[in-house]
Amino acid sequence: MIVRQADKQTVVPTPAAPPSGVATLAYVVITPARNEANFIIETLKSMVAQTRLPLRWVIVSDGSTDGTDDVVRDFAKHHDWIELLRLPEQRDRSFAAKVDSFEAGFSRVSHLPFDLVASLDADISFEPGYFEFLIGKFIENPSLGVGGTPFVEGERHYNYEFANIEHVSGACQVFRRRCYAEIGGYLRIKGGGIDWTAVTTARMRGWKTRTFTEKTCCHLRPMGTGQRKWYAVDFHHGQRDYYLGGHPLWQLFRSLRQMGRRPYGFAGAALLLGYGWAWVRGVKRPVSDELVRFHRAEQIQRLRIFFRLSPSKGISA
Repeated sequence: MIVRQADKQTVVPTPAAPPSGVATLAYVVITPARNEANFIIETLKSMVAQTRLPLRWVIVSDGSTDGTDDVVRDFAKHHDWIELLRLPEQRDRSFAAKVDSFEAGFSRVSHLPFDLVASLDADISFEPGYFEFLIGKFIENPSLGVGGTPFVEGERHYNYEFANIEHVSGACQVFRRRCYAEIGGYLRIKGGGIDWTAVTTARMRGWKTRTFTEKTCCHLRPMGTGQRKWYAVDFHHGQRDYYLGGHPLWQLFRSLRQMGRRPYGFAGAALLLGYGWAWVRGVKRPVSDELVRFHRAEQIQRLRIFFRLSPSKGISA
């Protein structure tokens, strides 16, 4: 077992070796966790059952007070490739704190000879062959920079009819090590969008990114079940769409489509109002102009494909 306080040094044991005779890529996993005691046990069970284990799995407890650390310690006693890194409780409760936690975990594995690094949420479960499947995709395609699978919430499945198959959900994002270095890691954005920014930046840098629908992971904590009401969540998502550089035309079609989701009409309206409110206020974008142009060009191309329009129809980024 490895348990480390952020301000103490310990000796790191030799990582577990992969099975002999298996052509593979070595990987490490980092999981930021804050008060996840009710869910992380399922993530731990899923991870220790994997047919291909990581060199190291660093679980970064960001000031947890609900017993998360104890749950992790119980598993770490029996698996020396699991490390608990305890950080002091932060006042910053924004999405940027997740980036800080991930980077703290990454610093604990940067010296290891890994090829892939996975960002894994502390509230998902998956089948034993999950990581072996994803590793195989990286072996098959040397230009693949980021890979993952869809997530499922109960009976709800992610719909890729209008979504981008090249986007990879933040529930589990696997990066090729060189890709992660080239994009500069996760961008510290307080309002959210760090997962999207990383994946889109990877494509902008010439890497392939892909969600592989042959497998799924199960999201144990339904999204949008926090303290905010549904309309506040959709309004916030609309604002985020703006400050991440979304094209106005894309936002219009996205909002119209969301009007078919319960409560009918209102969800899409809140999304569009959030975007418009951020636009009127001139909210500063935390991403580069280069990324905004790339993002909008992708959205327009997808609209052309969706509506089977030709470039001559006059839609531009």
